[in-house]
Amino acid sequence: MTKRPNILFIQADQLAASVLAAYGNKVVKTPNLDRIAAQGAVFENAYTPNPICASSRFAMMSGQYSSRIGAFDNASEFPAAVPTFAHYLRSLGYATCLSGKMHFVGPDQLHGFEERVTTDIYPADFGWTADWEKKVEPYAPSQMSMRGVVESGLCVRSLQMDYDDDVANQSVQWLFDHARRGDDRPFFLLSSFTHPHNPFTISKEFWDLYDDADIEMPTVPFIPLEARDPWSQRYYKLIRQDEHIVTDAHIRSARHAYYGMVSYLDSKVGMLLDTLEKTGVIDNTVIVFTADHGDMIGERGMWYKFNPYQNSIRVPLFISAPGARARQRVGANCGLVDLLPTLLDLATDGNPPELVDHCDGHSLAGWLHGTDESWTDEALIEFTSEGVYSPAFILRKGKYKYVYCEGDPGMLFDMQSDPHELRNLCREAAFSDLSAQFVTEIETRFKPSKVKRHVLASQRRRLFLHSTLLKGIHTPWDFQVRKDGSKQYVRSSATTSTTATKAKARFPFVPSAPLDTPRKS
Repeated sequence: MTKRPNILFIQADQLAASVLAAYGNKVVKTPNLDRIAAQGAVFENAYTPNPICASSRFAMMSGQYSSRIGAFDNASEFPAAVPTFAHYLRSLGYATCLSGKMHFVGPDQLHGFEERVTTDIYPADFGWTADWEKKVEPYAPSQMSMRGVVESGLCVRSLQMDYDDDVANQSVQWLFDHARRGDDRPFFLLSSFTHPHNPFTISKEFWDLYDDADIEMPTVPFIPLEARDPWSQRYYKLIRQDEHIVTDAHIRSARHAYYGMVSYLDSKVGMLLDTLEKTGVIDNTVIVFTADHGDMIGERGMWYKFNPYQNSIRVPLFISAPGARARQRVGANCGLVDLLPTLLDLATDGNPPELVDHCDGHSLAGWLHGTDESWTDEALIEFTSEGVYSPAFILRKGKYKYVYCEGDPGMLFDMQSDPHELRNLCREAAFSDLSAQFVTEIETRFKPSKVKRHVLASQRRRLFLHSTLLKGIHTPWDFQVRKDGSKQYVRSSATTSTTATKAKARFPFVPSAPLDTPRKS
């Protein structure tokens, strides 16, 4: 039987597809990501399930829409009873490890992974629960603001660099440890970085890769508040955009830093690829690269995520697999919920195990070798966090995209003729029937009124529980990395000699027996 491929899954945080060379950007320098894109498939219309960190990741790992599993916002518990792709791959005999951010909320901080080699960067409790009952001013529990833009620029060091350096180093260490430990199982390593998430700051090494004059200003310039759709008006207030005057210099500085942060991320990807080569496994390793959601980076005068426009909801997605066609371009609509069945297909050469739970995704594996005539050309994006007061559904079907949110006028865009989403076809009589079809389909298939009841009930429970659990003795759910120093390096309790202990840690492996045999007198 052919040895099952290893899988290296790399995830960025808040990376807009539009800034990568694979999607047409001529400025940003990402040689390592370009390499992955060139040797596999680039999915041109891949979407987040939900443009917010935790909800997107839970839906991705489970292959289920975020509302189906109650992943409503950044403080929604990810139920331990929901199977993930880590569970399925582990059941297939994979050694599974998580390094980096996954924003798991709740007591289960593994969700199928055998090992987790870093803590998370964000809280695991209910503290960031959205509250739709607070309507006078949009409620932002994570307290996002425009400081990440107006204070952008150079730094010597940042919290995010602290974190991602550790993610990369621990990932590399784990790959070497797996190669040396005599474990003949294939591996599944998920390395998840926090760059290029705001605030937009980066060190001189990566800032200096770009000249200010090379940094393009947004394609769609600032749209005044009164000319924006209601969702965008609420979002403007949510991030307190009126507290700062954002100048062209701020915009260029923030985008300059963002580009540098993307190049920093690329350097970490390079470390992982280099380690695959050094351990001799790169030719039998599936490599997936994606992000949880995008970033507006100044388009329309908007920043970050939490909104229905392309830079917020479209994500990069590259998949390179042994035997797959190189430089494959896939224009079909798809999403991160498709990755669970895709990984299982690639792990089993097209003979995946029977799933024990519902799956909203469909395998993308067929696209790696050509076309998939059976593909349903659609993607669903949900949003149930702060900035709305009812569930929002964004349905991309073929060339059209419809934005639905109770109380807001609908928005319909032709993404082929209007990629910058400046012409709302709902305002035109010629498209009234098509708009009505989208509304009927969304209300029939996804049942917004039912989801709204579940969201409100979940918020009330979690807000109560969080206020209660902070009283008295507080027991956090945040993941704690535990290492046993008595089993590291050279210790007097070792059963072999110092030389043999060091030999076992050498890669490639050096047999220890000759070194451990005492001389005969």
